[in-house]
Amino acid sequence: MSTALRGLIGVVHLGAMPGDPGYKTGGFEATEQAALADAEALAQGGVDGIIVENFGSAPFPKGTEGHRLPPHQVAFLALVVRECRRRFGLPVGVNCLRNDAQAALGIAAATGAAFVRVNVHTGAYVTDQGVIEGEADRSLRYRQALGVPVALAADILVKHAAPLAPLAPADAVHDCFDRGLADAVVVSGVATGAPVDAALLRQVRDAAGARPVLLGSGLTPERVDTLAPLATGAIVGTWLKHQGQLHAPVDPARVRTLAAAVRGRFFPGG
Repeated sequence: MSTALRGLIGVVHLGAMPGDPGYKTGGFEATEQAALADAEALAQGGVDGIIVENFGSAPFPKGTEGHRLPPHQVAFLALVVRECRRRFGLPVGVNCLRNDAQAALGIAAATGAAFVRVNVHTGAYVTDQGVIEGEADRSLRYRQALGVPVALAADILVKHAAPLAPLAPADAVHDCFDRGLADAVVVSGVATGAPVDAALLRQVRDAAGARPVLLGSGLTPERVDTLAPLATGAIVGTWLKHQGQLHAPVDPARVRTLAAAVRGRFFPGG
């Protein structure tokens, strides 16, 4: 398993950029400065890796064929990812919301990023963007064509979504690993920042065996004892912000607190 898919991975939520409905002022430069300030706070606080998301670009396109990210978003994400790699010396990943795995893989190849996160890799889900179908075949063939060692972490039963047909957690895990050939699976709560259900996580861990499982939301110091031993790592955004507020800047003190709490606690498999 890529070492990038272990440990505490802090999220850089890009703010709204020109062209986004939520954009106000400052241009790309202000959005980049805010993103790099968050990345610096994460690095100073002791994260093991960083993932960059176009979070402020809501509402998101599906990201699948015919509904890809606009070119300026892809270009800007690539700039931020490359600068994070250059400045902080940590593994960096990218998530192109809602589900543009091809853009994410292209960014990773161009910037040397270590991994991508894909919300719907296999199966079909009903989301606030409509029905999204996984594109594992296209994504993995594109990665093969690029010839780059980019790890792919795939969500199962992804947040802000429901499977189009009933799907047991164990089946979702096997589909991602055994048919979708993902390198890791990600399990989240029902929404951004929501805690992972411990019983669900146990089912995912049992189905995954020694293969890597990442927490995708809701890890806090209070939940480390319950959740961390079942996961090889965690992607954390909301709790690391000032006062745990989603749209606030990252708080280095909170990062240090969580980094200390999870040290040596994650599942050693993978």
